[in-house]
Amino acid sequence: MESMDFKDAFWCTDLTLNTGYEVILQRLLDGRKVCKDIEDLLKQRAHAEEKYGKELVQIARKAGGQTELNKLRESFDTLKQQIENIGNSHIQLAATLREELQSLEDFRERQKELRKKYETAMDRLQKNKVSLYKKTMDSKKSYELKCKEAEEAEQNYERLAPIGNPKQVEKSQNKMRQCKDTASEADQLYKTNLVMLEKARIEWETEHVNTCEAFQQQESDRISILRSSLWVHCNHFSMQCVKDDEMLEEVRLCLEQCDINEELDYFIKAKATGSMPPSPVVYEGYCSELSPSSKNGCSTTGSSKMIKRISHLLQGCGGSTKNLAELGTSPGAPVVKEDSEYASIPVAKVVASQNQDSSPSDYTVLYDYTAQSTDELNITAGDVVRVIEEGSDGWWTVEKNGEVGFVPGSYIDKL
Repeated sequence: MESMDFKDAFWCTDLTLNTGYEVILQRLLDGRKVCKDIEDLLKQRAHAEEKYGKELVQIARKAGGQTELNKLRESFDTLKQQIENIGNSHIQLAATLREELQSLEDFRERQKELRKKYETAMDRLQKNKVSLYKKTMDSKKSYELKCKEAEEAEQNYERLAPIGNPKQVEKSQNKMRQCKDTASEADQLYKTNLVMLEKARIEWETEHVNTCEAFQQQESDRISILRSSLWVHCNHFSMQCVKDDEMLEEVRLCLEQCDINEELDYFIKAKATGSMPPSPVVYEGYCSELSPSSKNGCSTTGSSKMIKRISHLLQGCGGSTKNLAELGTSPGAPVVKEDSEYASIPVAKVVASQNQDSSPSDYTVLYDYTAQSTDELNITAGDVVRVIEEGSDGWWTVEKNGEVGFVPGSYIDKL
């Protein structure tokens, strides 16, 4: 397709008008506004990129995660580092956009200066052309009027010459000559103004052609610059997306090395506290009296009585709930009768138990324990206690600072 030129498409048949030039000029002014609009877009985008980058850097630096372990911790640290790197790259993108913005502003100012030069010339020539046109038209009207007066004077002379007296004829003749001279002068002025107008028209036409060519070149440059700027703008954003993805790929590579089972094994090896659970809490009870009819030495009528540990009082029981009736029937073992709230206790066995506990050992407390009943003892990790009896049910009788009570045997260890 054959290209078109401004100089061939923007003319006006009215000599006093400058319509074609005004249309082109308005196009350049609109183009200047578009330049400013694109500059505003770049400026706001640069501001947004800088703000976004700074916020990413701040988020990355404030992120925690120090309590995590092994590869997941490494992946999280890598993510924080890459987020900070992404933030810095967006800040750099903002600086690049501002450089592009400055180049657009410089280009717009250069076009403005060049356009102003042609605008000044065109305005001057247009004013001169319009002024000469009006002057020529006025001289034309004057010329026509003078010619009409000369024609009337001549007709009047020709009418009076045959019949009028000599004075009237002479006066009419002088007026005719005067009108012809005036018409001749008006004709000469009209022709002079017409020549000047034509000269001004040719000068304006030449400047119009030059202005059209210059403005067309300006418009071509503007379109080229803005097209290139928008293209580069898109490339910047595309490259930023690629950079972001490359940085996040580092995080994905770290996450690929994060195996769930390995993470669990690492935690177990680093933080393991032991392979044995605490001993179960067994039922320990006493009855209001020992009854031969009860299988375990407890009367069924005393089931509502308070549960109480008495294993430390019975030799050979080891803290278990053995049949107290059997102990009571042993030959030669006298029985001490307590009040109705306690079982009968063989005296010989108690003495034997006391002899067995005659050499207690020192133990250290591993864990804190709070007493749940009056016959238990409060202990704190690090305390030193003396073990009086090791019950087979897991409850040991210990002494601390003159106080005796039950504690879980798994909570203490021998010094």
